[in-house]
Amino acid sequence: MRADLRELRTASARLALQFAGIILALFIVLAGVVYVVVSTGQTEAAKRALADASQVDSVHDAPHDLLVTVVLPQGRDVSPNMPDGLPDERALQDVARNGGTITETVVAADGKSYLTQTDVRRGKVVQISYGLAEQQEEMGRLLTALIISGVIATVAAALVGLLLARRSMRPMSEALALQRRFVADAGHELRTPLTLLSTRAQLLRRRLSRGGGDASADDDVRSGLDEIVDDSRALTEIVEDLLTAADPRQNAEPERVDIGELAAVVARSAEGRAHERDIELTSHATPGAVITGAPVSLRRMIVALVDNALDHAASRVQVDVATDRDDVVLTVSDDGPGFGDDLQDRAFDRFATARAEGGAAGRERHYGLGLALVAAVVDRHRGRVNATDREGGGAEVIVRLPKGAAARS
Repeated sequence: MRADLRELRTASARLALQFAGIILALFIVLAGVVYVVVSTGQTEAAKRALADASQVDSVHDAPHDLLVTVVLPQGRDVSPNMPDGLPDERALQDVARNGGTITETVVAADGKSYLTQTDVRRGKVVQISYGLAEQQEEMGRLLTALIISGVIATVAAALVGLLLARRSMRPMSEALALQRRFVADAGHELRTPLTLLSTRAQLLRRRLSRGGGDASADDDVRSGLDEIVDDSRALTEIVEDLLTAADPRQNAEPERVDIGELAAVVARSAEGRAHERDIELTSHATPGAVITGAPVSLRRMIVALVDNALDHAASRVQVDVATDRDDVVLTVSDDGPGFGDDLQDRAFDRFATARAEGGAAGRERHYGLGLALVAAVVDRHRGRVNATDREGGGAEVIVRLPKGAAARS
């Protein structure tokens, strides 16, 4: 329960951070737009102030927010309190020498910025300077307000996101916890009868070994008991594998698995069923077909492939294991009706169904969970699987598993 709560809190915190990050990114974009719009508006206001002063050619006629420099033949007249750095001597000399107008020049004086315009008015060189200090202070206040607002919005978004994430994920967490409890309870209930079945079969086998009787009959009984013991052990392993799959936190350590040997064992255990259906089941393996993975899951995969082939075969099922560079290739083929074009792309879906040829509803082919389980196991082992129709009839499922990659949880 504590582990579930930790997972819920971790997932909620992650979602809250992502939500806060999105809100922060949107706020940064919005703040940038606001800043650019306000800055552009202030620049346009400064330009209009200079344009409105286009007729000013005397220090005494200038508004209080403008600084004026007038160059006369007998000298120059400047506004009082002219800061160091103004007027812009280079602009004055350029206009005095060449005429024309130099506008929108930003000059720094006494740590402040000024927008200047220099031109010739009624034979006098006039330079108008508009202070930008007030605008810059406003922009600084705006920037501070935007930063504080952004921090508040981000923190609020994180808190709201955390609250909403926990509320929305709590039912999911409870459902997962219920599933885990159900699987754990089911596994516990299944373990006991399977253990008893295996124990009783082993005891019966020992009694037969100690007792006399007809040798051929005893051999048949012993063979059947051996199969029961093997099957009960396989069922126990399957239960353990299902429990691990239901709760990914319980990860089994990967092992080196010889796919060829595993396929041979599965083929031998399926010989009885193949004999009942009068189907020839053969297997062939190339030595060295070893991968790193979960042996129980791989066995379930091969069992599902063989069972599926036996369900649809007419007279023959072939299991082949080979190596191809860095891959182990498992091929299970049969001489049945095949998958058909309508099923090859969805053969590994849960409870896939293929239409019967000629529209005979009674001959529809159902694939249940077997091939879906195969796809899940192959994906856990970082492999690939595809289903095709063989030339001349029949189906073929090819599984490619990398040798070096370990199974992922």
